Amino acid sequence: MNKDLKISELKEMQLKLYELNKEKWNDMEPKYAKNHILYMIEEIGECISIIKKKKIENVMSDEKIRSRFIEELSDVLMYYIEVLNRLDISAEEFSTIYLEKYNRNLKRNYEEENNNKYV
Repeated sequence: MNKDLKISELKEMQLKLYELNKEKWNDMEPKYAKNHILYMIEEIGECISIIKKKKIENVMSDEKIRSRFIEELSDVLMYYIEVLNRLDISAEEFSTIYLEKYNRNLKRNYEEENNNKYV
């Protein structure tokens, strides 16, 4: 298996996982995307918990802690991909908009924006 996955591959893999579990999981409908965003937030909380309890230094140096942290990040990404699939967002559509946002961000002055945020 490719060790540098593309968005299209992630979407395909997640659809295969869905097919294996569709009797237990919500239907592949847009209305369930919200649930997967909430599940994703829960997984982000688990990532934060590992950092909080085990310390970032151990995430960087302890193989067992690092592996657990990356596993939780994988859960975040899986739910994220579930949202893309349920909302029928293609890899191409996502990539196009991501690149547009990236290019806008290259030109942003974050410090100035933050200083003027609540003025």
